[in-house]
Amino acid sequence: MAEIRYIAVEGPIGVGKSSLAQMLAKDTNARLILEEAKENPFLGSFYENPDQFAFQAQIYFLLSRYRQQMELKQQDLFKQATVCDYLFAKDALFAAMNLTDEEMDLYNKIYGLLDAQLPKPDLVVFLQASPSVLMNRIKKRRASCERGIQEEYIERLSQAYSQFFFQYTTTPVLVVNASGFDFIESEADYEMLKKEMLNLWKSGKEKHYVTIDSR
Repeated sequence: MAEIRYIAVEGPIGVGKSSLAQMLAKDTNARLILEEAKENPFLGSFYENPDQFAFQAQIYFLLSRYRQQMELKQQDLFKQATVCDYLFAKDALFAAMNLTDEEMDLYNKIYGLLDAQLPKPDLVVFLQASPSVLMNRIKKRRASCERGIQEEYIERLSQAYSQFFFQYTTTPVLVVNASGFDFIESEADYEMLKKEMLNLWKSGKEKHYVTIDSR
């Protein structure tokens, strides 16, 4: 893993991206950057009433992610590897799902100015899982800000993620079927995941999709 300096882990809520990012960072002695989702004061209101609070929640996330990424840019990526539990570019995915046309016009102007200044990861790990699996995991962790999440929203979100990464061409992407892939409890699954990450990185392929399903 030493050759990969900047890894971003992505996927819909409940898929385990923060857990995987923490494992990879600890395993490789990398700098860990976690999304500050729970700090967003509009998030709970958004899950309860998306139409009213989407823009506020989205702009808060955009600026929070930008601040974190600018801090990363100012540090030396070659001195210490970095693992992040989100990809900045995916912010636009949520905006497209939740904002009106007028809000989207304003959002795109802000996003374009910010994105151009930020570093891009060397490799993205995209975790997928079925909506039912995601809902079960969300319910189990009982986060107060997530109580208003509906399965319909998770279904839309999962589809949006799949479409986003189908079109994403900026960096190599490793696609992992996390419904039947237990990298947390199974050391064999985790080691296979790391092996596939290295294989993809060393291959130098510009087409970015490898799917792992150990079951």
